[in-house]
Amino acid sequence: MAKTTQNDELFQRLRAQGLRKRTARLICEASDGRRKPDESVQQTLDNLKQIVSEAEDRLSERSATREAAARKAATARKATARTRSAAARKAANTRKTNARSRSAAAKKGARTRARASK
Repeated sequence: MAKTTQNDELFQRLRAQGLRKRTARLICEASDGRRKPDESVQQTLDNLKQIVSEAEDRLSERSATREAAARKAATARKATARTRSAAARKAANTRKTNARSRSAAAKKGARTRARASK
């Protein structure tokens, strides 16, 4: 019985996984002693990687576009919160400044209203 080569074993494994003969043969013949695989083999491998990536996205139900949109929305929410916080600080400073220049009666009324709201 003849020994199977590594290429034949790889070919059989790829075929068992459902890969087409032509594609499996191209991948098996990729490592024929050269440093860099053939361009068609490289293109086939890139296509397979892309298909695997798409399948993983569908299985995990988290596509890259949804993730990017979520990140963008989070950034927008943070920016809005920063703006709102800055406006609140500015308003507080304005109230503080105006409180110094109020009359005694206005200050007393403000204190009374503040105590009543507690």
